[in-house]
Amino acid sequence: MLTVFREMAHSISRRLAHMEKARLSPDATPAEQDALLAELLEDAVRAGEAAVARTPEQLEVLRESGVVDAGAHGLVVILAGVVAGLRGEDGVSDRLPHYAPATDTRPHHEDSRYRYCTNFIVTGSGLDGRSFAPRLDELGDSVLVVGDEATLKVHVHTDEPEAAVALFEDSGTVSRLDVADMREQIAERRERLQAGRCTAVAVAAGPGMRELYEGLGAFVVDGGETFNPSIYDLLAAIHEVPSEEVLVFPNNPNVVMAAERAAELSDKQARVVDCTSQQAGLAALVELDPAASLGENADRIASALSGIRAGSVAPAARDDALARFVKGDAVGFVGEEIVAWGGAGTTLTETMARLSEGAEILTVVSGEGAPIPLRELDSHAPGGVELELHEGGQPHYWWLLAAQ
Repeated sequence: MLTVFREMAHSISRRLAHMEKARLSPDATPAEQDALLAELLEDAVRAGEAAVARTPEQLEVLRESGVVDAGAHGLVVILAGVVAGLRGEDGVSDRLPHYAPATDTRPHHEDSRYRYCTNFIVTGSGLDGRSFAPRLDELGDSVLVVGDEATLKVHVHTDEPEAAVALFEDSGTVSRLDVADMREQIAERRERLQAGRCTAVAVAAGPGMRELYEGLGAFVVDGGETFNPSIYDLLAAIHEVPSEEVLVFPNNPNVVMAAERAAELSDKQARVVDCTSQQAGLAALVELDPAASLGENADRIASALSGIRAGSVAPAARDDALARFVKGDAVGFVGEEIVAWGGAGTTLTETMARLSEGAEILTVVSGEGAPIPLRELDSHAPGGVELELHEGGQPHYWWLLAAQ
């Protein structure tokens, strides 16, 4: 909508720049003033129509659903109505294009492709975790096999938990089997949110990251390094959640101002959390109590965030001005400070070590195109730290890290 509004504003600016300075005399009649204003706004309506037609090229969800942006189209219709009113006409229905309804409807919260979250332990001798991963991939996704030759911890999302367990029966003893119905969990979470007093709205990027936030009860707004949600995207999310008190996790420095303005505009009680990274927000969100007040939750989250350090490893977008690395090399960050660079493995190892000094838990969220599989990251972690591994699928960052 903001893009369309901007195109209409540019059209008016261009028209004003080329208009004669004295188009109307000081004693111009109201009818003459209305006619000139209608002429000016009609150009803006045409620019808006063209911009609306391009909205499916800008947002994948519109393209997949076969529709244009409804809010932007509504804005153009309103302005066309103003033009019609200035000219004394009855309506605009024959003047503007009519768009077909969506061919596909997409809920904000999508269920996982697979139903059961399956976890178990395998004990034996000579166990090779890597050899089992490809076979588990055939049964589901979110596969994780970590451990050593004597003990393996297995995680997989699948519709066939029995088949996953059967893969290990000839190699060792399976114990501590835990199978959770994720669809039931989603339904229970929605019921809990509807009954809760306080809810979180979080900006996140990547299908896995969205799933992680939603699993903790948050309503997710799409965003990221190169796509920042607008004030009205965030405001719509605040209004859509069922609770009357809302905590907003901007999760990016560039989103903070928009989030604060959305909270100001909302008729709900909304407060912005001082959190500028997705991984830190994820680690802190576990402290949210839906039954507690907005103030109580804000204090709990702030306290949790004070004990979390965020880091990341990403491919360099360009050569370093100090000649430390070149485009495509891995670069490790602790906060905003560059602490390691070079090969992906060595950079990840050094960054994890620097970030986890004095920490007990290190969370690693693997991103799109990460060169090392999630199941192999255990060997890069420093000793004495409990490792939590997740598939995030976020763009731009191979790994997002949070230490607490």
